Formats: sequence, C-alpha cells, structure tokens
Amino acid sequence: MADPHPPSDFEPLFRTSPFLETVGPLFYRRDPERGLVIGLRIAEKHANARGFAHGGLLVTLADIALGYRTAFGEDPPAGLITASLTADFAGAAKVGDWVEAHVDVQKVGGRLAFANAFLIVGGERIVRASAVFTRAGPLSDPPQS
Repeated sequence: MADPHPPSDFEPLFRTSPFLETVGPLFYRRDPERGLVIGLRIAEKHANARGFAHGGLLVTLADIALGYRTAFGEDPPAGLITASLTADFAGAAKVGDWVEAHVDVQKVGGRLAFANAFLIVGGERIVRASAVFTRAGPLSDPPQS
C-alpha cells in the first residue's frame, strides 16, 4: 500500500470548508517559482469503480487550486467566484498516487481573473484546466455562529 501521507514539504491546507473536508484532506506548499501548490493523496474514497481517481475529483482539485492560487496572489486575497472551468484529461491517477496542482495566473483584472493549471502525478501532466473567475469583493470567512 502506498504511503497515505503527503510529501514532507506539504502541510494541511490553511483554509477549509465542509465540502473540502469531504473531498480532502488537501495539502499545500509555497513554491518560490510556482507560488501556491495544492496536493492530494488519492484514497479509496476518491476512486471510481476501476480504481482510478474520479474525473470529478480531479476537476474539483483543479478548481480549488486555480481559485486559491489566484485569490491568494493578492493582499488582501481577492473574493473570486468560478465563472468558467474547462478540463482536458491526458492521463489518470490511481489510488495511492500523489497529485499536485500547479497553477499559472494569467491576469487578474478589475472584474475578471484568468488562470491555467496542470495536475501532475510523478512528473506527468494528467489534467490541463483553465478557469475564469469573477470578482465578488474581498475574500472573507463566513460569520461564526
């Protein structure tokens, strides 16, 4: 069985939600060249009937990475809402694989932001994703009850 832990330079994602708790656990590291890199170890709960990571999971990881990397590239972080997301699958991840999302922010404007990502397993690009975000004001956490 593969090591369920992330690589040693990753730590638990600094911001979460009930949905991310269900999808995760997600991890991140700050890379001097790539900025924020988000990763996930593929578990049984992420797999389809053939033992590969479900495509919906990989698109979710891409959406999270694209949004976080774009939002947290500003100070204070931008409040962004995904307006468009496309993904092309060039490979697969299996249970036990470590998947990293590497994001390139193209432009953050006054109303829209554009970014691209590759999901990578063992140095191989398995998904190419692209997103457009609309600005929704500054990022804020929901009120605590």
